[in-house]
Amino acid sequence: MKLTVIGGGSTYTPELIDGFARLREVLPIEELWLVDPDAHRLELVSGVSRRMFARAGHPGAIHATSDVVAGVENADVVLLQLRIGGQAARHGDETWPHEAGVIGQETTGPGGFAKALRTVPVVLDIAEKVRTHAKPDAWIIDFTNPVGIVTRALVGAGHRAVGLCNVAIGFQRRFAAMLDVDFREVRLDHVGLNHLTWERGVTVGGRDALPELLASRLGDLADEVELAPELLSLLGSVPSYYLRYFYSHDQVLREQLGSPTRAQAVMEVEAELLRLYADPHVDTKPAILEKRGGAYYSEAAVDLIASLVSDRRDVQVVNIRNDGALPFLPDDHVIEVPATVAAAGLTALPIAPLPDDLAGLIADVAGYERLALDAALHGGRDRVLRAMVAHPLVRQFDRAEKLTDLLLAENSRHLAWTR
Repeated sequence: MKLTVIGGGSTYTPELIDGFARLREVLPIEELWLVDPDAHRLELVSGVSRRMFARAGHPGAIHATSDVVAGVENADVVLLQLRIGGQAARHGDETWPHEAGVIGQETTGPGGFAKALRTVPVVLDIAEKVRTHAKPDAWIIDFTNPVGIVTRALVGAGHRAVGLCNVAIGFQRRFAAMLDVDFREVRLDHVGLNHLTWERGVTVGGRDALPELLASRLGDLADEVELAPELLSLLGSVPSYYLRYFYSHDQVLREQLGSPTRAQAVMEVEAELLRLYADPHVDTKPAILEKRGGAYYSEAAVDLIASLVSDRRDVQVVNIRNDGALPFLPDDHVIEVPATVAAAGLTALPIAPLPDDLAGLIADVAGYERLALDAALHGGRDRVLRAMVAHPLVRQFDRAEKLTDLLLAENSRHLAWTR
């Protein structure tokens, strides 16, 4: 099996390598190709990755290249983990929206929109190379944010693609710890869009344990997602942390205005990680990598890839076409829900009707996402402005105009997006 990681020079890649090494019985990789335009980072990351495979006794060969075509040639699976503009662009996404009184975040709100505009054209160009040079039945797994918009771009262009996020697998582990059961016994009723999801049920042994958890561990659950316990009780569900940007927008904005950005924190961690990766004696995943984010990503990736290539037909939370699963959304929208994963494709499990408040917010954000993708595909200030007005965190036209100008000016610093 040949697996290719586009963005393989990421400091996070050794987390993937650790998972591939530990779980090689599930996912027998013969060739692992790391593709990245940054030659220095790629050299350091591929070096520590080879040492990690050697320490684990993994027989797979690790190759490093800046050539996308060489990387995806005859690949079985291509995993996308890109950050166009790097952490510098992320820092911008987390700050310039503040000038209009809106939170700055790299996947949600105006910052996430800016990231989508930078990312979609690049991802689609890579996907065309995959279509031409990888195996005919190759899968593209998108871990590139904003996952929902990027995955919809891929699927809409006819690519064999599925989006992946680590939010659900993180909840699965935390609920399992609270219930003192193996995480494999926990089945989530997880529903929504990428980074706009709620846990409506936690099934263990055929019984929904969520009401019990909301009664006995309400404070812990609320602390996990940094939201008011009363809100979780009112909803009867556990929102993901990303719902904080909607339910507690003004509080988050105040916090952001008085704190360094997440990008700044990550840059400090990355500098230390690259120093460690350069050490020829380092052959395990550094503990500091936990501060980089993306917990359980490697497990989620291995599970998904293994199921796609070996037709396990198990249930995992993924980003896939709606196709009627949420009747209030178009079929071609991408939603994040539990689905049966098979070699032939993915099928969402039946979804119980959503309460009006959840359905309304999902529909609202989905409308913005469709307009955002239109802007990413076709360009033009008016398309950007219309999507900006549609975002629930923006709405006001004068604010949207200011944010549009800020976005276009900021993105022009990172790439020539001038269509």
